Amino acid sequence: MSTIPGACQTCRTPPERPLALAMAFQPIVDVQAREIYAYEALVRGPEGQPAGWVFEQLRDGDIYHFDQACRVTALRSAARLGLHRQGLPTRLSINMLPNAVYEPANCLRSTLRTAQEVGFPLERLMFEITEHEQVGDQAHLRRIIDTYRAYGLTTALDDYGSGHAAAGLLLALRPDVLKVDMGIVRGVHQDAWREALIRHLTHFGRETGLLMIAEGIETVEEARCLLALGITHMQGYFFARPGFECLPEVPGEVFDQLGR
Repeated sequence: MSTIPGACQTCRTPPERPLALAMAFQPIVDVQAREIYAYEALVRGPEGQPAGWVFEQLRDGDIYHFDQACRVTALRSAARLGLHRQGLPTRLSINMLPNAVYEPANCLRSTLRTAQEVGFPLERLMFEITEHEQVGDQAHLRRIIDTYRAYGLTTALDDYGSGHAAAGLLLALRPDVLKVDMGIVRGVHQDAWREALIRHLTHFGRETGLLMIAEGIETVEEARCLLALGITHMQGYFFARPGFECLPEVPGEVFDQLGR
């Protein structure tokens, strides 16, 4: 599917005030391949203010335009940094607020147009469904995922195991990628229950073709344990902290510590 859909009325109505945003980028690594699988775009204020500061600036009714502005800003920032021109097919991962997506095809319009303008291949875009409130309409979310897949986009369920991102939502949405929340990952090398749960998730991923990404890795012990359990894709301060308006590299010695 290559045709860019038309705009709905919400798209045509400008926000009451422009949203000044910037982005930080944090790598998601493929430990086995010793390469960066993706960079996650994390919203920041125009001078690097944290995400919490940005959310404090939002007013009621801003969520749709905020979601759209984050997508466009992430694409333009990543393209300006040359991510789309790198030799390896590194992806750009963008957080998506599903409650801000009213009509999946129409609400993709600015995303598709911006990707086309900056030359970012659609198959290298991943959208992380970030939902901390209870999802009332899972069928709507599934339509979002189906629409995104039709355009060649990858979808991920973020923060699995935290809040309402639980097994029922995973079964309803059936995304391409599952990001395991740091609350499950933290201290896994010292906790048999956490090990058992992650081993179960890894087995589930192999059977279903679901890519597992562990979030919040802070120590080499956690990374080694996860790798032994079959998790090859990881993200966290152990590899690199988010870089404001830059693409942080992962030093080779970090991979060396994992013995692969």
